[in-house]
Amino acid sequence: MLGRIIFIGFFCFSSSCKSQTRNPSMMQDTNYQTREPVVAGQFYPASKDALDAELIKLFSDVKDQKTSKGINNQPEILAVISPHAGYVFSGSVAAAGYKQLNPKKQYQNIFLIGSSHRTYFNGASIYNKGNYRTPLGDVKVNLSLANMLINKYDVFKFREDAHNYEHSLEVQLPFLQHILEKEFTIVPVIIGSQDKNTCKKIAEALKPYFNQDNLFVISSDFSHYPDYTNAVKVDGLTAQAIISNNPDNLLEQIQKNEKSHISNLATSLCGWTSVLTLMYLSQDIPDVQYIPVVYKNSGDVEHYGEKSRVVGYYSICLEQKPVISNTNNFLLSHQDKEDLIKIARNTVNSYVRFQKRPAIEENLLSDNLKTPAGAFVTLHKKGQLRGCIGRFDPDIPLFKVIQDMAIAASTRDYRFTPVTPDELDQLDIEISVLTPLKKINSIEEIVLGKHGIYIKKDHQSGTFLPQVATQTGWSLDEFLGHCAKDKAGLGWNGWIDAELYTFEAIIFSEKDL
Repeated sequence: MLGRIIFIGFFCFSSSCKSQTRNPSMMQDTNYQTREPVVAGQFYPASKDALDAELIKLFSDVKDQKTSKGINNQPEILAVISPHAGYVFSGSVAAAGYKQLNPKKQYQNIFLIGSSHRTYFNGASIYNKGNYRTPLGDVKVNLSLANMLINKYDVFKFREDAHNYEHSLEVQLPFLQHILEKEFTIVPVIIGSQDKNTCKKIAEALKPYFNQDNLFVISSDFSHYPDYTNAVKVDGLTAQAIISNNPDNLLEQIQKNEKSHISNLATSLCGWTSVLTLMYLSQDIPDVQYIPVVYKNSGDVEHYGEKSRVVGYYSICLEQKPVISNTNNFLLSHQDKEDLIKIARNTVNSYVRFQKRPAIEENLLSDNLKTPAGAFVTLHKKGQLRGCIGRFDPDIPLFKVIQDMAIAASTRDYRFTPVTPDELDQLDIEISVLTPLKKINSIEEIVLGKHGIYIKKDHQSGTFLPQVATQTGWSLDEFLGHCAKDKAGLGWNGWIDAELYTFEAIIFSEKDL
């Protein structure tokens, strides 16, 4: 199931397929210096003007800003996981991921990493013969760094056949050329092996470059060929494993997906070796987080998509989290609460019905609602949980957090199918506005019903909102134990040697107001 897959536009073909867009004899010329585009005119427009117009449209249609780029002393994007299908299918998802980048940032290098769709070989191939070309112009390859990596590490080599017809890196370049204002150099890497130990070796070699001076672009689509409903389910589970920042979780989830025997599921993640390499890079880096940006599949594409046989696309960013700090007490007026509930309700209704984010009249909002704060939005249907997603980071205004989380809770909680228009009148919306995290030294500082908890150890973490203790009637030991075991995956007593934080929440719902 996790074998090689050749992905052309939306469709996959066997490895015997030969491209008709390149002259094979040209690729055997050892003197050539530029890697010419091979899927221009298939995956994206072949002319500069048409490609520019397509990119302008794709980026202008992006509405969601998920990460915290552009804010002083806030996180930097370290990596982007981006799909590599034809732009008509996955271009909007890719654009959403790339729009999280700071366009003015000067990167030392951009490492492009993809998994081979056409040939199998041990290790990875780094292109070191010249530059890459797209209809928008040439992109410089850092040849000195490419040669150094090949000479220093046995896991790297150059294989011409790995790059000749491979589309997974090529389709990423126009997005970078469009969004970044400053010139950049790339290191193109194609992984030919399907072995986790190879991924570990690649990660170890690239670790010195995994920092805020460089960007890693990981090229991968998600599920191939299940029906629409199964794709949403499988892709949500796979994304959740990635977001955990635990490589073993990803490997385990891929195997679970395979054993589920979902009809027509050929693979959960065609670039799983590339994503796994990134996770081996990130797992030991403190204070990073994976941020899901946009999910769609080919069934969502108007005029082209079919629901019975789809391919999944996800853009996910990896960012450096801000340092947790304490601020003064934060209070909301009754009007503030009404305004936030109205924002959440209007957003859920509009997004579920029309996939549109409603405009907000910011000038009518209080300063409190424009203050950065973390929050959760919880949906209940007939008293039962229907979705709950939130964020701690106080890095964007509260009203924007509520709108983001309202969309996420109604459409992106992997535990549930997306809310349908028929359910809207049956939903009750609850909002929990969070105070900043406070690190504690003793569990005696926790007051059940007042404090939520956040448990963190290495790269695993879990949280419970304050109301969980009240709703369950748990003791303090049960509150900690369930959070450590069920949410953080640390085991019942895992909280004992973990970092403990408390927070308070201002909780209100539609029925309260």
